[in-house]
Amino acid sequence: MPRFFIVLSIFYIFSVFYGFQAFRTLFKNPWAQWGYGILFLGAWIYFIIKLNSYQPGSAMSPSTAIAGGIFMSFFALGLVLGSFMILEDIVRLFVGGYRKITGVTENQTYLPSRRAFVSTLALGLGALPFGALLYGMYKGKYNYKVLKYALEFDDLPDEFDGYQITQISDVHSGSFDDYDKVAYGVDLINRQKSDVILFTGDMVNNKAEEMKPWAELFETLDAKDGKYSILGNHDYGDYASWPSPEAKAQNLQDLKDLQKDMGFDLLLNEHRYLEKDGKKIALVGVENWGAGGFKKAGDLKKAVEGIEGNDFKILMSHDPSHWEQQVVHDDYHYHLTLSGHTHGMQFGIEIPGWVKWSPVKWRYKYWAGIYEELGQFINVNRGFGFIGYPGRFGIWPEISVITLKKKSLT
Repeated sequence: MPRFFIVLSIFYIFSVFYGFQAFRTLFKNPWAQWGYGILFLGAWIYFIIKLNSYQPGSAMSPSTAIAGGIFMSFFALGLVLGSFMILEDIVRLFVGGYRKITGVTENQTYLPSRRAFVSTLALGLGALPFGALLYGMYKGKYNYKVLKYALEFDDLPDEFDGYQITQISDVHSGSFDDYDKVAYGVDLINRQKSDVILFTGDMVNNKAEEMKPWAELFETLDAKDGKYSILGNHDYGDYASWPSPEAKAQNLQDLKDLQKDMGFDLLLNEHRYLEKDGKKIALVGVENWGAGGFKKAGDLKKAVEGIEGNDFKILMSHDPSHWEQQVVHDDYHYHLTLSGHTHGMQFGIEIPGWVKWSPVKWRYKYWAGIYEELGQFINVNRGFGFIGYPGRFGIWPEISVITLKKKSLT
């Protein structure tokens, strides 16, 4: 068993024990108290069983991910309950110490009893992440949303005014567990009837074989100007164990071949031109380039060889840190960059026009939606699939539909 999980388990048991103090303050029935212990213990044991059956380097099965999600949900509840009870005990100890020193007592006891209000507050607040995480696993992970944007450019060729792009990202096919719901998402992409479909990386979690059960479904994606793709950090097989370097290289080749079979034109540090009525715009695709220890295979200079500096350019680059650190300040002007990678951490709060928050914002400056810097735009897609936590809450799976508009001179 991994050492980190042993430490996590100790912390979990401690939180559960302390959280029980809040539960038994409110619920005196012994059956309810036993139920508390059985549920928390069951979530922990179920995850241990699944974790022990997991082979490092292999694709995590949906059932193992679900076990982890259930464990996370109970951990969040126990952590909130335990934290409140620890804080209450600190206050009780200070009050008890003061009473002992001053001789002030209540019924000859120095230590105050637990207050039902604090326990109720702890249980109420703990129920929020607990319920959210469970809902995200049950409904949220396939709660596809079509997000539409219209972006204006001074130098967009007139022929491309109204040109529509559908972007998807981060499929992570190895995590899927419901064919019908994924099929609904694929159909939703096609229903946008965009001019072109662009996929910005992470087709799989680790291995090309994860995509094979879904290949025929994604092959049905269709747009009149075609569908293009790039690689994300998970597509290289870097997070899996391989018997040899040759096996790893073959896996990557298998994924490239599979994308071709599905009808995607995979751009590997290269470009294509999209043409309309004799005019064209450049579509540039780079391999993964990410800050913070991620693979840096992207070669922007190579990808734009043969492109004129004044061409209208759309760049596909999986990790938004590439845009922040290299693209925005490049000598070439990249009108629109399309990225993914962050998933919006699959958890957060978004109320359009009011609040947009996820813990991932502490890691990525550009983490979801449209941003503009130096007259250049980036869209960070929240991802079509999921990985790790087998769900989504607040940050729903996204299909981006971007319409290019020629900026009016008036």
